Amino acid sequence: MIKLFVTDIDGTLLPTASVKVPEKNIEAVQKMIQAGIKVVIATGRMHSAALPIANQFGEPLPIISYNGALIKSSAGEILHAQYMNSADVIAIINFFEERGWHLQSYSDDVLYVPKRTDEVKFYEEMIKVHAVEIGWDGLRERAKDVPKVLTVSDTPEEALRRLDEAKKFFGGQVEITRSAAQFTEFMALGVSKAGAIKILAEKFGIDNAQIMAIGDSENDLQMITSVGCGVAMGNAVDAVKKVSPHITDTCENDGFAKAVYKYVL
Repeated sequence: MIKLFVTDIDGTLLPTASVKVPEKNIEAVQKMIQAGIKVVIATGRMHSAALPIANQFGEPLPIISYNGALIKSSAGEILHAQYMNSADVIAIINFFEERGWHLQSYSDDVLYVPKRTDEVKFYEEMIKVHAVEIGWDGLRERAKDVPKVLTVSDTPEEALRRLDEAKKFFGGQVEITRSAAQFTEFMALGVSKAGAIKILAEKFGIDNAQIMAIGDSENDLQMITSVGCGVAMGNAVDAVKKVSPHITDTCENDGFAKAVYKYVL
């Protein structure tokens, strides 16, 4: 029996770049809550960008944001935070500035960028957030209490190239993952959605076998394979589908709601 249900947002709970959770998904979540099941949102997004999604369910929910670096309830209570080492943040900033690549940082739930670029505009439109331009030195000055930094690439191919080069320099030093085809993200070593789920499960006294996690991207891979019931969306990337114990329908074909009724309710 599932007692803890964890869901990704983009491409899972709602179509990427959408702001409205489909009614069928809202109904499925509310039925789980009514049945006493704890529902948690787990996303690469910043907390403030996940909050409008969580608020659509009408109940306060724990939100795992920044790929696991922060766990905060939608009511505002911080349950866990793990920030990057400031020296690592500065090293990554220098690495990206030297190559002329876009990079953005987060501090106090504010999105900071060195300059406004097409990548920034793309990200703002997709996630529905506003970036604050502060220059490269401004990023370095705000290297404390940073949950993650992120680069947006022009193409998925360029994102993979940056990922490979970054791993050569920072692999084993920080966590590196992709949350979307063009997004490469960096967190403190050990940070993941799976790790955050484990923290919540211990807090709630729930066994791993009683946890379900559902997602579609590479940053969901660990949580899907580490819990009792892992489910990949039908639109998930191949790397996630290959290792997922279960696969549901696509986001557009109500795959989220179908998975809830099949594996939980």
